Amino acid sequence: MANLKEIKKRIGSVKNTQQITKAMKMVSAAKLRRAQEAVVAARPYSNKMQEVLSSIAARDIETTHPLLEQREKRNALVLLVTADRGLCGGFNSNITKAAVKFVQQQTHDYDEYTLRIVGKKGNDLLKRRKDLTIDKVYEHITGSVTSSTISFTVPSTRK
Repeated sequence: MANLKEIKKRIGSVKNTQQITKAMKMVSAAKLRRAQEAVVAARPYSNKMQEVLSSIAARDIETTHPLLEQREKRNALVLLVTADRGLCGGFNSNITKAAVKFVQQQTHDYDEYTLRIVGKKGNDLLKRRKDLTIDKVYEHITGSVTSSTISFTVPSTRK
């Protein structure tokens, strides 16, 4: 049977673990609240974007935008979005496996494919694979995406 000193040590260890767990719960609750607030704040933007796109799609326009044209399959862009850190169960490995499966099964229809990775975990899981060609990796941007983080170019219209 354990002596009194060992029992007290075990009780102290359990109490320390409880404190750490409580602190982790508080931090995760704060992060979840911030994420929920960001989603709620983005709803008006999303609604307006859907309204604009629906309006554009409903118009009968003679000239079409280059992104809306039907084209032959030549190049494919595979965008893999994973987390920068763990603590999300099997999400990173499952999404990475699905991307690898897609590249292996679907890209034979294309002349060329480009694999871009958002998130550190996706890069960690795929960087040692010799059968995949990784074009670019974007790390440490998923935690704080702002309008300055996002950059894009508008294609010119063909005449």
